[in-house]
Amino acid sequence: MPAKRTAAPPSAALIKALKRDFKTLADPERAVQQQAYMKSDIPYLGLGMPELRRVSKNVFREHPITESAVWRSTVAALWDDTEFREYRYAATELLAFSQYQKKWLNPSLLPQLKNMIVTGAWWDHVDALAINHVGKLLKDYPETIKPKLAQWAQEKNVWVRRTAILAQLKFKADTDTGFLFTAIEHSISDPDFFARKGIGWALREYSKTAPEVVIDYVTKNRDRLSPLSKREGLKVLLKKGSVDSVP
Repeated sequence: MPAKRTAAPPSAALIKALKRDFKTLADPERAVQQQAYMKSDIPYLGLGMPELRRVSKNVFREHPITESAVWRSTVAALWDDTEFREYRYAATELLAFSQYQKKWLNPSLLPQLKNMIVTGAWWDHVDALAINHVGKLLKDYPETIKPKLAQWAQEKNVWVRRTAILAQLKFKADTDTGFLFTAIEHSISDPDFFARKGIGWALREYSKTAPEVVIDYVTKNRDRLSPLSKREGLKVLLKKGSVDSVP
């Protein structure tokens, strides 16, 4: 379902310029390979991410946005246009464009981010939103966002739950361990690959900061965590020799 439009119309000039420049760089052969790799119903133009980011930033600078509502509606318009998957990548890049994110990323954006997570429903979209946008909101507005993510962690949708698990991925020593383990708890028995992989990834990243905490958690929950989650969670520690084997 398309995101509900804000009152302000999107920046037509920005969208037009972005699509024009993307199509100039289209590579049909690579597009076929990308679509197959990503198992995407949405076709690709065939842009690589470095050139997509470079073109996007140039267009964003050439067509500045001066209102938060226009920024949001432009993100929504790009996201909802499923002609090519690169448009959704551009929407995420526009969300991350520093001068806008610093001014306008706040808790009121959370419903729009959730819509993107639910409709994106694949790791390339969801992980970027979870780590770079939902995670930043959690960092900047913990009292507001943490209760929301606690609810997300219990939802049926695996991508929403994965977001709650991955939101602290960059937090390092600032990680709320209790919140992380509670978020994991609601997905610990889920057989879905992406739930299990997300748990392992979150544990692996936190193991770089608090190895003993992760070892203790995995050991205590060895009969409940999937082999994939345990293997991924201890991957760095196994390589370093901090643990001998997966429990």
